[in-house]
Amino acid sequence: MSITVGLAIAVIVFLILNWFLRTEIGLSLRATGDNEQMVRSLGVDTDKNIMLGCAISNGLCGLAGAVVAQGQGFADVGMGIGMIVMGLASVIIGEALFRPRGVARLLLAAIGGAFCYRLFITIALRLGMAPGDLKLITAVLVVIALAVPFIRKKLRHEWIPPAVRW
Repeated sequence: MSITVGLAIAVIVFLILNWFLRTEIGLSLRATGDNEQMVRSLGVDTDKNIMLGCAISNGLCGLAGAVVAQGQGFADVGMGIGMIVMGLASVIIGEALFRPRGVARLLLAAIGGAFCYRLFITIALRLGMAPGDLKLITAVLVVIALAVPFIRKKLRHEWIPPAVRW
């Protein structure tokens, strides 16, 4: 039952974010994240955009914490330790594996990256690795995810060394 509730909440959040990031405010928010100076030169208040982005992310973190606490039946101070690493690793893995183009695909890549991240952690635990070694597994996963685009370019012979670029 809790998997279906979590999946339903993820779908609802996905649909709301997909709609919001296509609005004028959402486009301004995305542009601020890409190039703050350019957006500021167009007369947009980037400080408000940054505050809005922080408010949305904190709201989503609060929602996630509430869903986890509801599913487990309790809340603990240490439950959120490592969530920033997991979030960053999920985004990096999702972008490396799925190469998203567009808002919906970016959101799906983040969800897919989170799924892959948790899958690798589960496999590592099932293979008998100590829970303390999970930090090593996480670091290796992130390094591999960061190397995937380079490896793809290298295999297609598209990579140019930085000193040769003009």
